[in-house]
Amino acid sequence: MRRDVFQAIADPTRRAIILLIAVQAMTPNAIAEHFDMSRQAVSKHLRILTECELVKQEQSGREIFYQLNGNKMQEIDKWLEQFRKLWEGRFNELDKVLLTIKSKKK
Repeated sequence: MRRDVFQAIADPTRRAIILLIAVQAMTPNAIAEHFDMSRQAVSKHLRILTECELVKQEQSGREIFYQLNGNKMQEIDKWLEQFRKLWEGRFNELDKVLLTIKSKKK
């Protein structure tokens, strides 16, 4: 089953993993140390993040390091941008209403 980025970030554990590896590339064992779950459970989350290309694997000797794929994060940012614009517009309208109310009270 092919997942998209939004399915991947819907899970709080996967969002926490993304935050961890955004700072530095980490091995699955290093990631698992931050969670109260089995190494296998962490691997399942990493597999989902890898399938939707939010994280990349890099082999270094015998270790596999996971790192954030910034390009894929831009897909999320682009989608969120439409909501930023919507809310900015609404807040601007609210500001106008509040200024009108304030000036009428004077």
